[in-house]
Amino acid sequence: MPLNRIAIGEPGEASQPDALKAAVAEFFSMLIFVFAGEGSGMAFSKLTGDGPATPSGLVAAALAHAFALIVAVSVGANISGGHVNPAVTFGAFVGGNVTLLRAILYWIAQLLGSVVACILLKFATGGMKTAAFAVSADVTPMNAFVLEIVMTFGLVYTVYATAVDPKKGNLGVIAPIAIGFIVGANILAGGAFDGASMNPAVSFGPAVVSWTWDHHWVFWLGPMIGAALAAIVYDMCFICRGTHEQLPTTDY
Repeated sequence: MPLNRIAIGEPGEASQPDALKAAVAEFFSMLIFVFAGEGSGMAFSKLTGDGPATPSGLVAAALAHAFALIVAVSVGANISGGHVNPAVTFGAFVGGNVTLLRAILYWIAQLLGSVVACILLKFATGGMKTAAFAVSADVTPMNAFVLEIVMTFGLVYTVYATAVDPKKGNLGVIAPIAIGFIVGANILAGGAFDGASMNPAVSFGPAVVSWTWDHHWVFWLGPMIGAALAAIVYDMCFICRGTHEQLPTTDY
C-alpha cells in the first residue's frame, strides 16, 4: 500500500541545497509553462477582438499547453523531476516518492511561478489579464469537479506509467512527450466545460491576477483527488514494491 510509505521528511531538508535547487527548477518550469499556455489564450483573444470561444481556439490552447508542458517537464526533469503541477507533486507524495517537506517547497515554487508568469503576461501585453478558469454556464460545479478528477487521474496515471514505474526502461525517455500529449488531449475533451485545468497552480496564477475566485475549489480539490487516486491505483496494481522502498525524486 503506497500510503505506508508516506514520509514527512527531516527538519533540515527544506534548507538543503538540492531541495532548494529543485524548488527553483519547479519555479522556472512553471513560469515557462504558464507563460506559454496562458499567453496563447491571450493572443487568441487579441487576434479575435475578444470574440467568443471557437473550436480553433480550443485546438490552439491544447497545442500550446501540450508543447509548453513537454518543454517544462524536460528542463526540470534532471533537477526536480519536472512535476510542474501541485497535483503531480501530491501524487508523488501519496506514492511515497517525495517527502511532505519537499512537496511543500515544490508547491510554493509552483504557485509563485504561475503568479509571476501571469504578472509578466499582464505587463508584456499592455494590461491584458489572463482569464481565470471558470465553469461553463451549462455545467455545474459538481460536473466540473468530476471532470477534473478524471482528467487529472489520466495525467498522473501517465506520469506513473512513463516516469515513476521502475520497470519503465527506455520508456522514460518519452515521458515528457506522453505527459504533454495527455494534457493536450484532456484540454480538447474538457476545455469547453471548465477550461480543463488539471493543475491547481495553473488556475491559481490567473485567479490572483484577475482576482476571480468563482468555484476555485473545483480546480484544487478535483486535481488533488484525481492525482491521489492515480498514485494509489497504479502503485497497488503495477508497481508492487516493498512497504519501505522509496523511489528517488529524480525518477520523474
